[in-house]
Amino acid sequence: MIDVNQLRRGTTFLYDGNLLKVTEYSHSKPGRGKANIKVSVRNMRTGSNSQVTFTSGDRVEDVRLDKRPFQYIYDDGRFYVFMDNETFAQKQVAHAVFSDHAEYLVDNVEIELLAYEGEVIDYDLPKSMEFEVVEAENAVAGDTATGATKEIVTETGLKVRTPLFIKVGDRIKVNTDSGTYITRM
Repeated sequence: MIDVNQLRRGTTFLYDGNLLKVTEYSHSKPGRGKANIKVSVRNMRTGSNSQVTFTSGDRVEDVRLDKRPFQYIYDDGRFYVFMDNETFAQKQVAHAVFSDHAEYLVDNVEIELLAYEGEVIDYDLPKSMEFEVVEAENAVAGDTATGATKEIVTETGLKVRTPLFIKVGDRIKVNTDSGTYITRM
């Protein structure tokens, strides 16, 4: 059990039988009484988002997740298939787990999968990843005075705002936390 004051963004815990992950956290102290802790959470099994309010001193059950490196192999239409880097066993992960970041799944990319009681419920992406540009508008001369950008599309369908000099065939590095362009490779 952990005190709700220890909840932070990314913390996973059990509450009312649901496995929840904190996405936002705020702490407020009224003039009298105990502090209120409001957390926005995502249900790790259903993917639904909600908000929960606790009072200072409440406790929730802490969850320990097993973290192991896996290599993404392919999408079979219903599941994403990963290979364990140590045992070479394959693991199927439901599309719902990667609903927010499916466009970051490139063949052979290494991702850490987080499991609770054998069920994969979350993942940790690398901080940055490389992608090939497959669709980009041509730059117009004179548009560089204001630091203009354009939207490109990568091999996985990820849309990123980049400088005007990026063209089809270039490889770019993208920050996976914010989805922003870092550099051309």
